[in-house]
Amino acid sequence: MPRYCAFLRAINVGGRVVKMDRLRAIFESLGLKNVETFIASGNAIFDSRANPASLDKKIEAALKRELGYEVETFLRTAEELAAIAKYVPFHETGLALHCGFLYAAPAPSVVAAIVECRTPVDEFHSHGREIYWLCRVKFNESQVKPKAFEKALGAPVTFRSMTTVAKLAAKLNAGHKNICESRSAAIVSSRSAV
Repeated sequence: MPRYCAFLRAINVGGRVVKMDRLRAIFESLGLKNVETFIASGNAIFDSRANPASLDKKIEAALKRELGYEVETFLRTAEELAAIAKYVPFHETGLALHCGFLYAAPAPSVVAAIVECRTPVDEFHSHGREIYWLCRVKFNESQVKPKAFEKALGAPVTFRSMTTVAKLAAKLNAGHKNICESRSAAIVSSRSAV
């Protein structure tokens, strides 16, 4: 059965608190199997044979019905998440590397607008349905805020640290090659190629 990770936007921020057991129950009410949550920032892992093209909207509708507000949901398969965790968007390391999840790959004009958000401490890179953000200071000290991306994109986005992404990928792909080790090897390899 296909395994997925759902990245939920705006869970447990802005005074809204959703307990993880309640979140799991909402996912289970949709017939999703082996539901797990990972840290309280809105990451849910589950198995489903449902059509992936409509699964995110089904989850969003259930969350709105149960929680009373919109919760954008970005799904990635175990294979997609493994590829994201291994991807090396920058040859430089920074204090904070984050991945922003989108519904669809942005148009070239939108990518150009996002890249223009860069600062002396922030760099951005687009690949597929993800935006990578390298921050050379603590992420919460950056002058660029996630809402700037949403304005440039004209669409919602939710960010996770690449550390979290790698841990989730390893969890989804348990029994396969260690994703965290693969990511470290890819970074070392990309540096030696420069």
